[in-house]
Amino acid sequence: MVALCVLAFLYSAYYDDVYREKERYESQSIELVTEVGGKVVGLIDIECENEPHTICSSSSDGDELHVAGMIWHLAVHPDFRRQGIAKGLLQKAMEESRELGLSRLEAWTRNDGQAEMWYQKQGFQRAESYYHIYIDSDEVTPEILNTQVPRMYLRSAFAHYTGDDMSVVSKFKRVYRCSRYNLILK
Repeated sequence: MVALCVLAFLYSAYYDDVYREKERYESQSIELVTEVGGKVVGLIDIECENEPHTICSSSSDGDELHVAGMIWHLAVHPDFRRQGIAKGLLQKAMEESRELGLSRLEAWTRNDGQAEMWYQKQGFQRAESYYHIYIDSDEVTPEILNTQVPRMYLRSAFAHYTGDDMSVVSKFKRVYRCSRYNLILK
């Protein structure tokens, strides 16, 4: 399954967020796979809240008392895309989510217009966005990275920028817009 994630995310903005082992979740989870010829070609992992907002963000839909599920992974092997595998996995996961009493599913994208369009086509609504900014050594200035520790020199950093001033974002080479999508389960 790790190999599937590597292949599925290799040419996406999440290429640097693949782990060496299958993730394990502290809370109850829905973990589904699709196999073709004994080979795993698709997967979805959803971690389910036991209490509201312990895993997922709060929603503006008045769900303050309801539990939700975080889609941590939804991946399809590149050779099997556009065959309805992701949609089938999501539909089955939605059924199981309802059975567990979840009111909403949450998913995040990072600079991926195709993924965003796919989520919207499945009924998800964008709820918020912010930026991942990777600050390289040639972009470090005292204004941006500063430390009070003597003899420590910051060379790079990873930051979240929640503002909307594009002049801030345009200072850096490696910037990704991250968007949260919600699907209300009926």
